Amino acid sequence: MTAPSPRRPARLSLIVTLAVVAALALSACGQRPSETQAGEVSKPIVIGVSLPLTGDFAQPGSEAKRGYEIWRDMVNAKGGVLGRQVELKIVDDASNQDTVVADYTKLITQDKVDLLLGTFSSLLNYPASAVAEKNRMVFVEPAGGAPDMFSRGFKYLFFAQPATAPRQADVFVNWVKSLPESERPKTAAYPSQDDPFAQPVIKSMQEQLEALGVKTVYSELYPADTTNFQSVASTLASRKPDLVAQGAVFEDGVGLVRSLKQLDFSPKLLFQTSAPSNSSQYSDGVGMANTEGVFYTVSWNEKATTPLNAEFVAAYRKAHDAAPAEDAADAFAAAQVLQAAVEKAGVIDQDKIRDWLHANTVQTLLGPLSWEATGEPKGSFLLAQWQAGKVEVVGPPELATTKTVVNPKPGWK
Repeated sequence: MTAPSPRRPARLSLIVTLAVVAALALSACGQRPSETQAGEVSKPIVIGVSLPLTGDFAQPGSEAKRGYEIWRDMVNAKGGVLGRQVELKIVDDASNQDTVVADYTKLITQDKVDLLLGTFSSLLNYPASAVAEKNRMVFVEPAGGAPDMFSRGFKYLFFAQPATAPRQADVFVNWVKSLPESERPKTAAYPSQDDPFAQPVIKSMQEQLEALGVKTVYSELYPADTTNFQSVASTLASRKPDLVAQGAVFEDGVGLVRSLKQLDFSPKLLFQTSAPSNSSQYSDGVGMANTEGVFYTVSWNEKATTPLNAEFVAAYRKAHDAAPAEDAADAFAAAQVLQAAVEKAGVIDQDKIRDWLHANTVQTLLGPLSWEATGEPKGSFLLAQWQAGKVEVVGPPELATTKTVVNPKPGWK
């Protein structure tokens, strides 16, 4: 894998973005699609999606596109939804908040799509979901678990993962608690990207581990456009924490590992958000040998016996000659959620779809999903670890794919 490309974010504060959303979306209120008419049965159901296919989030955004497309192809091969073929109208938001607002506004008001699916990241889904809410359209997002997503009183928003960001750390903390006290980490460092998803995971972990007596020796945020991690790595190497827990998106996770390797500092435990879930892209970036023992929390497992999981994995491998990334599975699950609600409602009616989702559980390849009134999911994540070049689930114990846990992490190769 080539070196990570520089990240060039074009980010506004969420408050400023919401003002932009309100300005653009207000004029569109009330223009959502109406119930399916009898004469529309022969027409395809058009689902609008804006994804970051270029820019900061191009890698996970492209995986989400693959997940949506595999779902579409599988559904259409079985006759479609409500007897109609499904068409995806996917546009590129270039990882930009202003663009994603304009994209969803156009999809709703000009393209008049029948349904919506979400984009990638809390940063983009925060303004995108506001556009959908203004237009009273159901918005099922595959990625976007920041707490602020669910504090706005939205009725049409649904997060199609098992849990939100602050709860992702729980399964790792529970594993630490399960260790004999003498084997628990004594010190920890918490570098994190200034990202609305990554930061809450690491903040929650730090608070919980401090309550267990794990001393914090480093806790700092770095800008999202950081590409040089030598300074962070040097500080970590000098303080020698037992645990490094990084709030990483993707390139920053690869970058920190590379810098730590250059300095020959390998912590006993390494936890990263998101980055290790990017399958072969992660292992190519850090080197397969250096994935050994890396922990992360995950919404999905390739070996799960959940609905359509085996078919999804097979279709992904056939199409892309690689193991699926978590972001592709999350997108597939989001589409499963929308499909289930539409089929149960029996009609494309946004309020009926919304009401059914608020009252029911959907079986997906991530497992069963259900939601609070805010759209926040009610479940919990899995604890995954890279072992011998592949990913194993190591917690919770009842869902583990192996009883082996690599602890401590071996040194860099």
